[in-house]
Amino acid sequence: MFALIGLEEAIPLLVFGGFVFGVWTVLSLISNRNSRAQERLERISRPASLAELEDPRTKAKERFAGVMETAKALSGPLMPKTAGEQSELKNKLAHAGFRSESAVPVYLGLRFACFLFFSFLGAAIFIPKYGFTLTAMKPLAAFVGVGFYLPAIILWYIRTKRQEEIFLSLPDALDLLVVCVESGLGLDAAMRKVCDEMKDHAKIICEELSLANFQLQMGRPRREVLHDLGVRTGVDDVRSLAAILIQADRFGSSIAQALRVQSDSMRTRRKQLAEEKAAKTAVQLIFPLVLFIFPGIFVVLVGPAAISIMKVMLKDPSADQ
Repeated sequence: MFALIGLEEAIPLLVFGGFVFGVWTVLSLISNRNSRAQERLERISRPASLAELEDPRTKAKERFAGVMETAKALSGPLMPKTAGEQSELKNKLAHAGFRSESAVPVYLGLRFACFLFFSFLGAAIFIPKYGFTLTAMKPLAAFVGVGFYLPAIILWYIRTKRQEEIFLSLPDALDLLVVCVESGLGLDAAMRKVCDEMKDHAKIICEELSLANFQLQMGRPRREVLHDLGVRTGVDDVRSLAAILIQADRFGSSIAQALRVQSDSMRTRRKQLAEEKAAKTAVQLIFPLVLFIFPGIFVVLVGPAAISIMKVMLKDPSADQ
């Protein structure tokens, strides 16, 4: 029943699908071009600000505006229905460093576009070779599944590496923050000093602290800013640091003492994690030893003896007589 359509019948369907996709792409580009032209006219009609003239990221945003609009248009089928799911996805993107308001629709649009691309590519690879048969449907489904989950895997990798870098650079930032606060600086000035001193080798944590400091300067309450800092990074140590600073600010206790206690507890926790990894090393070495090292040792030690035994057993007794 799966072999109803052969190669000759599949080629017109593939050509029609490619034609429809091409027409849709051209129409999307034309509409995006018109919208960009309208934006240019509006920008020319009013004097540009100094930030727009000097910021090189403005041109980059204009260059990728069409791609972002197309991704937003494709995000409809995958958009979460509830506000809780949307908030969870937004937090995952924020953990990976994507904090803009359009991050969720752009990510979902790219995921849907990747799904369509792998669908067309898989159809072009497997259907002409096997036809519409069960033999072609299985690898095609696996290929499409890879295309659908590939953006999620890439997002997980980016989020994990970013959180790991924050986890590794946080002790140095916290020690420097303790020194600055104990020397008489306020928390805002200490955060600015940490960002100035560590911006070259700890860019991510300095970026987060700079954003928190900017929000404080804009007049947001310190409690909300610190809570957003812990949620935005997604690192447990940053969450605990934010909670301790919130408690110190609420009860009026010494921030320097709270930072010192947090630094000591964080150093103790990292020591415990290192000891735990060292204790697991002996168990983890069993598998490479059994799979890769022991067979080679067995061949080297037992191989010559096995060859000698085989020669003796295969030797003809009549030859000695």
